[in-house]
Amino acid sequence: MKTKLFAADSRGFADHGWLKSSHSFSFASYFNPDQMNFGALRVLNDDWVAPSMGFGTHGHRDMEIISIPLSGDLKHRDNMGNETIIRSGDIQVMSAGSGVEHSEMNASASEPVAFLQIWIFPKVKNVTPRYDQLTLKAEDSTNRWQQILSPNKEDEGVWIHQDAFMHLNHLDAQGSTTYKLKNAANGVYLFVIEGEVIVEGEKLGKRGAIGISEVAQFTLSAQTNAKLLAIEVPMA
Repeated sequence: MKTKLFAADSRGFADHGWLKSSHSFSFASYFNPDQMNFGALRVLNDDWVAPSMGFGTHGHRDMEIISIPLSGDLKHRDNMGNETIIRSGDIQVMSAGSGVEHSEMNASASEPVAFLQIWIFPKVKNVTPRYDQLTLKAEDSTNRWQQILSPNKEDEGVWIHQDAFMHLNHLDAQGSTTYKLKNAANGVYLFVIEGEVIVEGEKLGKRGAIGISEVAQFTLSAQTNAKLLAIEVPMA
């Protein structure tokens, strides 16, 4: 087994007033040569956006972009004709492919919105852009790994153009669980959204993470009620 710790306070941080963002990997003006990516996982930004503010229309190419709201409502609009609201408990995916323009704005004039913005390198480039979102069932992640993303259109959750998987787990205090990789050649970036856990002897707190590879499965236990996100990606 190979592991790498990513402490919450090791992340880059940007404060633009309307936007406060913690970067798990190098992004924008934050550059850390030791934290460029984890396999195909390129970006994990922990974003807070003030009421009525957000990211105006801008473009992307050849990237799988996933948003997971943690609180508040996010308004999405793109040049494919989509205009939707993404709420806590939803997952949004956009395959930028050959090129897409979109905006992500706080839908509320009074409450902030917090969400995870995740970018994954695709395995094929120049695909037709696409958009999808899904409301997750909270009970499906109670003390179990709920698949919320995969490479397969017919599988649970949303899908992307990469052999990657995402799972959520709301683990009760003193509970334990084993994560079994879909592909032993992949690695898992385990991100603690809330709570405190011990993973293979390593203690992780809120917003801490650990990269695990060269293993078929691993076990963790919760010291408090914990909300976990496992991002399994190809390492090559």
